[in-house]
Amino acid sequence: MRITVIEHEAEAGLGYLAGWLRLEYDVVRPYLGDEVPERAADGLIVLGGAAAAWEDERSPWQPATRDLLRRAVEESTPTLAVCLGAQLLTMACGGTVERGANGLEVGLREVVALPAAASDRLLSGVGTAVAVQYHEDAITRLPEGAVPLMTGSQYPNQAYRLGEAAWAVQFHPEATPDIFASWTASSDLEGAADLDAEVKAAEDRLTGTWRPVAEAFANVIRDRAAPAPRPR
Repeated sequence: MRITVIEHEAEAGLGYLAGWLRLEYDVVRPYLGDEVPERAADGLIVLGGAAAAWEDERSPWQPATRDLLRRAVEESTPTLAVCLGAQLLTMACGGTVERGANGLEVGLREVVALPAAASDRLLSGVGTAVAVQYHEDAITRLPEGAVPLMTGSQYPNQAYRLGEAAWAVQFHPEATPDIFASWTASSDLEGAADLDAEVKAAEDRLTGTWRPVAEAFANVIRDRAAPAPRPR
């Protein structure tokens, strides 16, 4: 069992997920010239990045990534789409992504489970939690048939499920304190040191919440890839 990972930039890698999933993975780096595949392996993860989901001239591999995500949903390939990945999934499947009307959402922010999360295979049990955020674009209309799973005060569409096995999260469950600090260091963000300190102080809370979610996603992949039992 293998996971196809689409990485949009070196500063936005798998982070915590590399150790939490406990499955083999192949990282596709189109910014270095790797070709985005037409189909994923047993699972698919599409990570974040600085480009907007509609900025195909800036990231010319995004149309192929949207095609890959659309096909994964159609074929029920277990998929986890993070931040930019979630926005690409949204656009690929008919939803809307726009420049956020409420400005940059950054740092440690609260996300709240919606009723449907109680029975969701990944997010059941999360309730109210903190998550790392870093985005200024927003999912403003979900794809048809999407099930909203988490919300937040600044931007409401924080997580949803689409089809049988695709999940989109606007936040960054994969982001370690060091990854987050690398993002703020490359910006002119006011109060960056305080934001870094908040994320670092919450490390145990972050790992305690999002590691079980990553493990649940890996279990979805295992279950999908397992051979059907032989009839007796």
